[in-house]
Amino acid sequence: MTNRVLFNILQALVVLCFSPLVVGILNRLKEIVQSKRGPSVFQPYRDLLKLFSKDEVVPEESTWIFRVTPYISFVAPIFVALLIPVLTDYPLFWAFMADMVGAGFVLALAGFFATLAAVDTGNPYGPMGASRTRMVGFLAEPIFLLVFFTVSFVADSTIPFIVQQKWVHPISNFFAPSHILLLIAFLMLILAEKGRLPVDNPSGHFELAMIDESKDLEYSGPSAALMKWGGWMKFMVLMIVFLNVLLTPWGLASTLDWSAVLLAIPLVLLKVLGFVIFLVLIESSLAKLRLFRISEFMSAAFVIAVVAMLTSAFSW
Repeated sequence: MTNRVLFNILQALVVLCFSPLVVGILNRLKEIVQSKRGPSVFQPYRDLLKLFSKDEVVPEESTWIFRVTPYISFVAPIFVALLIPVLTDYPLFWAFMADMVGAGFVLALAGFFATLAAVDTGNPYGPMGASRTRMVGFLAEPIFLLVFFTVSFVADSTIPFIVQQKWVHPISNFFAPSHILLLIAFLMLILAEKGRLPVDNPSGHFELAMIDESKDLEYSGPSAALMKWGGWMKFMVLMIVFLNVLLTPWGLASTLDWSAVLLAIPLVLLKVLGFVIFLVLIESSLAKLRLFRISEFMSAAFVIAVVAMLTSAFSW
């Protein structure tokens, strides 16, 4: 029991400590592809250190929502990291506190408060970006539900650890058409939820075109650091769900031995690196969609999720 608690805490620490590095590697690789020198892979850590050392400015018009949102955005991904298989393929101490649907609601709660905080500042650019973010969120939520329904058809559960085992045993489930379609739909969701190309350009800083980044415009100092760090952790959590639960549920620790769990850390990071390289290829090959074309992108993901659910339902 003690080891399971410690492993759970270790999972959260892995997400907490390595999420800035993952974003730094992603940004560095994108700059290399574009024939630029780019920042160091450790630049996100330097940015956090700089923000934590600065004073914080709070808009006079804001309320308690603006002040509490950074803490919610920071804690929500850490809580989800306790529920998903980050390092082990067996359930840990807090594994059954919530399923994939509950974890999705926790992440959505952080996004909801971030949207309210953007409106709470009185800055005209914040509500503009928040409304666009909510538009993407409204289109993404039905797709999330369809993905969970498809998973429940295959695994008879939405607990991440149980779902993970169903893709491996029997191995034929892994190559099922419903699984392949499910991966495509979930990948499109990751791109939309975290404001990656082609939905949004995370490196763009033009206020009128921002979607995901516009929610953080009014934050400064430690609050800005918490918002950025929370967003990076959410990105890594979504990648880990995609990799460890749906795509490659191998390489995780199968025993309660500390050596096996510690060995899983570099293996998981290696899988994340491969996914980051794949994202770089996607973002370097696609242009940012216009606002009215985002609904078409999300509609395509919705249709793929529907086909995956129907294929899974009728195959059983």
